Amino acid sequence: MWQRTPTSNYIIRGTDFQGREIHESTKTTNKAAAEGLRIKREKQLLDEQVHGKKAVVTFDQAVESYLENGGSPRFLGTFDEETGKWSGLMAELIGVPLRSITQKQMNDIGNKLYPGVLPDTLNRQLWTPFIAVWRHAASQEWAEPKMWIRPKTKLKGTNVVRLKPKRVGSYPTEYETAWRFIKGCGVANQCIFTILFYTGLRPIELFVMETTQVNVPARWITLPKSKIGEARGVPIHEALVPMLTDMVENRPGKLVRTWENEPFTVYDDNGGQMKKAIAAARLRTHVFDVAPYTARHTVSTELVVKNVHPYKKDQILGHVADDMSRHYTHVPQPDLIEAINKLPTIQEWLDQDWMKEPVKLVSRRAKTLKKTEREAGMRALKEWSARRIA
Repeated sequence: MWQRTPTSNYIIRGTDFQGREIHESTKTTNKAAAEGLRIKREKQLLDEQVHGKKAVVTFDQAVESYLENGGSPRFLGTFDEETGKWSGLMAELIGVPLRSITQKQMNDIGNKLYPGVLPDTLNRQLWTPFIAVWRHAASQEWAEPKMWIRPKTKLKGTNVVRLKPKRVGSYPTEYETAWRFIKGCGVANQCIFTILFYTGLRPIELFVMETTQVNVPARWITLPKSKIGEARGVPIHEALVPMLTDMVENRPGKLVRTWENEPFTVYDDNGGQMKKAIAAARLRTHVFDVAPYTARHTVSTELVVKNVHPYKKDQILGHVADDMSRHYTHVPQPDLIEAINKLPTIQEWLDQDWMKEPVKLVSRRAKTLKKTEREAGMRALKEWSARRIA
C-alpha cells in the first residue's frame, strides 16, 4: 500500500500473476480499511489465477462491459450522483459474483422490485435486461450459459386470445381529459405536455431541442435528425405562440427545463425524469391514462378526425420524408401549419399565466398532496386498474 501524501487515499500497487501492473485507489485514508481491501483484492486475484475469470467477475463488471459493447442501459438502474448509489437491478446485484447468482435470488429480486405486476412487465423490466447481460458475460467466458426460467402467462394454445390492458401512452385521449391532467402538474411539466399536445413531437425530440431550432414568427420547428434518421420540420400551433416566444427570447439554450430550470438529462433508450411528477398528477386529478406519448397519438387521431390528408398527417408526425421535405426542412410549409391549427383548443388552457410567461413561472411546483388526497387518489387508481384488467 502507498500514499502520495499523509492525507491522501491509500493506493494498492503491485503485479498480478500475469505480470500486469496493479495501481488502484482504495478510496480511503484509513489504513486498516485499506489493508482489508488489499487482502480482498489479493484473494480475488488468487481465485482468478486458480479458477479463472468465472470465479471473480461480478454483475456490475459484466454490465460495464455489456454497455461498452453497445448494450442498452434500459431497466438496469440509474446512478444517483448525490448519494453515490444505484437503483433497480444494479442496486440488488452490484458486487455480486456472477457464479453466485441463482434462480431463487432473481425471483426474490423480481418480487421486491416489481410486486404484483403482470408477467409481461416482469419479463420486460427484469429478465430481458438481466439475461442480455448474462449472455454477454457468457460470450466473454465469465459465466456459464444458463437456462433462466422466466415467468409465463397462464393462457396457452393457438386458439386462446390474450386480453390485456394497453399500456398508458399507447392510445389517444380527449383534449378535455388532457387538460384536466395537465392542471395537476407543475409549470415545467405543464409546458412540456402542452407543447407535445400541440405539435405531436416525440418526447425525446422535445427534450433535446434547442431554442435556435424554433422559429416562432414562421410557426416552424426544425429537427436536424428524427427517429427515422431524417431531418424534418414541425409546424407550430397558434396556441403555442405566446409560450414559445417567451422561451426563445428570454431563455436561450434547451427549450424545455425541469422545475429547477435545468435541462433534462437524456439517456439513450432510458428516461423517467418526469415519473414522480406524473404519478402525483394522476393522484391529484384522478386521470390515470395520460403519459408524454399520449400526446402524439392524440394529435394523430385528431388530425384524422379533422380530415387532414394522411400524407400531411404523416409529414407532421415525421412518419415520411420525400426528397423535397428532406432538403427543405427549415422552410415553413403553409399547408402543414394550417393542418396543425385544426387541433382543438380550450379557452381555460389558453388563458393560463404560464402559457404567456413560462420562463418567469417555471419554478412553480404543483400543490403538495395532502394525506387524504393521496389516499383518495390511490383508491381511484386501484379501481381504474381493476377496470382495465377486467
